[in-house]
Amino acid sequence: MNVLVGNARMANDLFRLSDEGSAKVIALSLPVAIDSSEFDRLNESVLETLGKDPGAGWVLDLTHVAYMGSAVLGLMVNIRQVVRQAQGTLILCGMSERLMRIFETCCMERLFKIVPSRADAVRHASRR
Repeated sequence: MNVLVGNARMANDLFRLSDEGSAKVIALSLPVAIDSSEFDRLNESVLETLGKDPGAGWVLDLTHVAYMGSAVLGLMVNIRQVVRQAQGTLILCGMSERLMRIFETCCMERLFKIVPSRADAVRHASRR
């Protein structure tokens, strides 16, 4: 269910948090275009969520992300930094070929552990 404030989606409509075994899964659901105020809310909410247990095994499920612009790529780097500083684990999954090409163009595939499926990601994140 999308809760609307004016024409804007709430940040928690752009991601869902779940616990799967010992892994914490953030499933992003981003539109192709996201305005700056929506992005700011998303950024704040995701980083706040991570901040509650940054040293955990985290999975970032990108199954419902069609495109990433520079702001979202920056968020990915910020997420990585928060988790790394706390000696946690971060695994990405569900990347479409298009997203993978974006990552490769930006040389970001070198920064992240990327696996095809959510089940694989949860398994890797749970091995801490």
